[in-house]
Amino acid sequence: MTDRAAGEIRVLIVDDEAPARSILREMLSEREDVSIVAECANGFEAVKAAADLGPDVVFLDVEMPKLDGFEVRELIDPQIAVVFVTAYDSYALRAFEVHAVDYVLKPFRAERLDAALERARARRGQPPAPADATALAAAARPPGTHLSRIVVRDGTRVHVVPVEKLDLVEAQDDYVALKTEGRKLLKQQTIGGLADALDPSRFVRVHRSYIVNIDRLERLELYSKGSYVAILADGSRIPVSREGYTRLKALLGTEDGA
Repeated sequence: MTDRAAGEIRVLIVDDEAPARSILREMLSEREDVSIVAECANGFEAVKAAADLGPDVVFLDVEMPKLDGFEVRELIDPQIAVVFVTAYDSYALRAFEVHAVDYVLKPFRAERLDAALERARARRGQPPAPADATALAAAARPPGTHLSRIVVRDGTRVHVVPVEKLDLVEAQDDYVALKTEGRKLLKQQTIGGLADALDPSRFVRVHRSYIVNIDRLERLELYSKGSYVAILADGSRIPVSREGYTRLKALLGTEDGA
């Protein structure tokens, strides 16, 4: 507690390349007020270490297999400061859009690391910026493209759901329930934000509370005059609003009464 009060900052290093981790560890270790709590070689390790160790700041590589840096940022405590590290400057704007405290290019320079640490210290103790899953997911993919996978944290586990395996999305208060391969996963995100990120040629918001994967749609049934129900391949019955039916009709060429 004394060390923390004196200004010690606890750091987690995350990079899939061992030489980059080694260089960063060596440079940060030269600073007396820095304590390196762990190193991780991939995003899954990073999410677990961040939860278990509670670092003040994560020096986080952007381009990594399995989970990239933006996906890790989405899954860890927003109270933890993040400094993105990468060899490419194309991610800089997106890094700040998701409330990173800094963005450091490789090869590392001592003065840039010092500046990043100062930003992290200044962030410590302040209320975290609200996590925006939509913005984080958008930052993780090239501009103009649609979501290809969704990451969900479930306790200590991390699920990566390819969108082609997503059957249905249901709004549940501040969360969405993702139905995939016979199970449901809860993710804190608005259904509107997720609908905007998904490919509209494959996913249709058929109701204010539901998004349907068109590939899972078996048929539409007339429920009452002007009211329809979508029947999915697994037998799920989903209400379809007037606006939702219009979207489906435009996409599928469905005639009234189909």
